Amino acid sequence: MDGAALELKGLVKRFGDAVAVAGIDLHIPAGSYCCLLGPSGCGKTSTLRMVAGHEEPTEGRVTLGGRDITALSPAQRGTAMMFQSYALFPHLSVLDNVAFGARMRGDDRPAREARARELLELVHMTPLAARLPAALSGGQQQRVALARALMMQPQVLLLDEPLSALDPFLRVKMRAELKRWHRELRMSFVHVTHSQEEAMALADQVVVMNHGRIEQAGSAREVFERPRTEFVARFIGAHNVFDTPAGRVAVRSDRMRLVPADDDPRSAHVAEVEYQGMQVLVHLAAAHAAPTDDTATDDERAPAGRWTAVLPDAEFHARPLEPGQRVGMRWSDDDAHLLKA
Repeated sequence: MDGAALELKGLVKRFGDAVAVAGIDLHIPAGSYCCLLGPSGCGKTSTLRMVAGHEEPTEGRVTLGGRDITALSPAQRGTAMMFQSYALFPHLSVLDNVAFGARMRGDDRPAREARARELLELVHMTPLAARLPAALSGGQQQRVALARALMMQPQVLLLDEPLSALDPFLRVKMRAELKRWHRELRMSFVHVTHSQEEAMALADQVVVMNHGRIEQAGSAREVFERPRTEFVARFIGAHNVFDTPAGRVAVRSDRMRLVPADDDPRSAHVAEVEYQGMQVLVHLAAAHAAPTDDTATDDERAPAGRWTAVLPDAEFHARPLEPGQRVGMRWSDDDAHLLKA
């Protein structure tokens, strides 16, 4: 299987007066692994569903390999979608679930079952071909759902939060599997997630969305190292935002230095200390910082007056810090990245 370049041009989706996607332009190169990343309600799933043909764009076009697929049905597009719920048929065996799309297309039984067995081999599910979905683990059901999506030989595989239902250990394992499948299939993957860690681990193209718009698109390293806006810096995490005479800057948490407090305005109180094995995460708060709203989500919580510093384990324990202690915050000018106003 080979991928094709996917192009979104002026894509808009409105639901009544609500704007879910506000006119985005995006080029996803053939064979790439693209993650649409952002908080709940940012428009990433609506974008994926318009690419899949499950939502009709209010405005704009979707092209795949230079072909306009905007008005085509899901089956005609050359895309396949793997849903968050996996949506396997409970009364069909693993083999029959995988072969179902080809059966609906009218392929003869020997041909469709032979193809289904090839895909089960790819996802390491051949020994369980006769089982029903209820007898499978979450990770095994995901493998079957992937094989079923690939049955129609798409040029682009669309994945809607494919790892969200898995436990943390299995999530890491399945990330490695997704990388392997992408490498072996040589096709384009478009993966929706709200997990920064997931996007960084998987994607060669990360697209950060906010309020229906693209805040930044680029390689995982580019987005992490050089966030363009304050939203990207805060959402990607591991960055602190400060106002300086030169403008608003982002500084990575692991580039922060904590020194004895002085009269410098760049000082804070230690709010909490988290031991993480090889490193220690120190939460810092300005003296005037408002209490954190525990009813807010991580995406909604106001971060003003709150920062973090990541210190190597040995460095921290050579000079331990305690909650309530006042410290000065320092960083190199080279580590301060100017944000777009």
